Amino acid sequence: MKLLLVLLFATVYAKHEEYSGWKSFYIKPSSHDQLKDLGNLISKLELDFYIHPSLDREGVVLVKPQYQDDFVKFVNEENMKYWIHADDVKIQLDNDDLMMESFQQEARSSKSSSFNYDKYHTLDVIYEYLDSVAQKHSDTVKLVTPATSYEGRTLKYLKISKDNFQSGKPVIFIDGATHAREWITIPTVTYAIHKLVENVTEPDLLDKFDWILYPVVNPDGYEHTHVKERMWRKTRSTDQHVAGKICRGVDINRNFDFEWNTVGTESHPCSDIFPGRKPFSEVETRVVHSIFNEHHQNMILYLSVHSFGSMFLYPWSNNGSLSDRGLQLHMVGIRMADVIHELSLKHFPRYRVGNTALVIDYFSSGSSSDYAHSIGVPLSYTVELPGRGSKGFVLHPRYIKPVVTETWAGFAAGARMAGQLFGSR
Repeated sequence: MKLLLVLLFATVYAKHEEYSGWKSFYIKPSSHDQLKDLGNLISKLELDFYIHPSLDREGVVLVKPQYQDDFVKFVNEENMKYWIHADDVKIQLDNDDLMMESFQQEARSSKSSSFNYDKYHTLDVIYEYLDSVAQKHSDTVKLVTPATSYEGRTLKYLKISKDNFQSGKPVIFIDGATHAREWITIPTVTYAIHKLVENVTEPDLLDKFDWILYPVVNPDGYEHTHVKERMWRKTRSTDQHVAGKICRGVDINRNFDFEWNTVGTESHPCSDIFPGRKPFSEVETRVVHSIFNEHHQNMILYLSVHSFGSMFLYPWSNNGSLSDRGLQLHMVGIRMADVIHELSLKHFPRYRVGNTALVIDYFSSGSSSDYAHSIGVPLSYTVELPGRGSKGFVLHPRYIKPVVTETWAGFAAGARMAGQLFGSR
C-alpha cells in the first residue's frame, strides 16, 4: 500500500506542468458596469473564465503569470471584490486528481456496476455504455455514428423513440461536453438515457416525446483533458489557421452560423474562444448541425449542458435582445429552475434564468443555442450546472449523483411544459 501511494503521488505531480504559476481568482462584480469592464478585459489579459460571474454572484477566472499584476491592479482600481481561488493552478489540479482517486478507491469496494455516478468516466467507458444501452434496448434505442472526429474518434449519440421517430412526436435534444473540460455535463446526459430506458419511472416522457441524447460532442477534447491538459476547452483540429499546428482547436460554441465571429470571439487560434475560419468548420459542429437540420421542424426543446454557474440562459447571446418566444423561454426556464431548487443541496446556489447577455453581461456569437433558436426551435437553452462543493476545478464526485438527479427532474419538467406549449407543432 505504501509503495502504491508513492507511485500515485509521483504520477500526479508529473502532470499539469503547463499550469504551473497560473493563479485563479474568485471575482464578484457588483454592477453591470463592472461586469462589462471585466468582459472587455478578456482579450487583453487572455482571461479564462471557468465560471462566468453574474451580478452579485462570484465567478472564477484563471490568470496566466505574466498578466497577474495587471489583473490585480485592474480589480483594485475598479473596487471589485476578489480573492484567491487557487494560488497555483497546477498544485490545485494535482490536489483534484488526488481527491478523485482517493474518493474512487473508497467507492470501488461498494460498487459492482461498471458505469455508475460516483466518478468521471473515460471516453472508452462512456462509449461502451452507449453501445450496451443500444444493444440491450434495441426496440427503443438507436445508436448513431454519423462521422469521425478530427483525430479519428467515432462521434456517437442515441436516438430514443418508441417508433423510431415515425409518428412525428415532439423532439427533445440534449447534449454535453461541447467544452471538453466540463466533465460534469456528460453524466447529466447519460443519466437522462438511464431514466428513459433503464430505470423508467416516468413512462409518459417516452410516450409523448422522441429524444436525442448526445453525451460527448467533443470527444477529442475530452480525451485530451484526461491525458494531457485538464483545462482544455476546444476541439483538437489543426487546419483552421496557419498557426494551427501550434495552437490547435476551435471553440465549438462559437462555430455555429448565427452572427458568426461578430462578438465574443478572438481571431488568434491560441484563444479559447477562437471561432474557426468559417461557420461549421468543425466536424463536431457539423454533426450537431445535421441533427438540427433533420429534426428542427419537430424539435421543441434543446438543452446544451455546460458548467459551471447554475443558470438557464436563452437567446439572444450576441446583443441581449429577446426573441418573440421570450416569455415562453423565461417561463419554462423558471419551471426547470424551480424543480431543481426543490431537490438541490442547500449550499448550491439557486439557478438564475434569463437572457445570456443580460445575466452575465457578456456578448457572444456562434453558439449552438442561438443557432437552434434562429432556425425555429422554440425553446433553446445553455444550461450551466452548479459548481459549488469543491475548492478546485472539478465538482467533487460525491456530488455527481445529486446533480444528475436534480438536473433530470428539471429537464423532465421542462419537457412536459414544452409539450404543453409547443406539442402541436
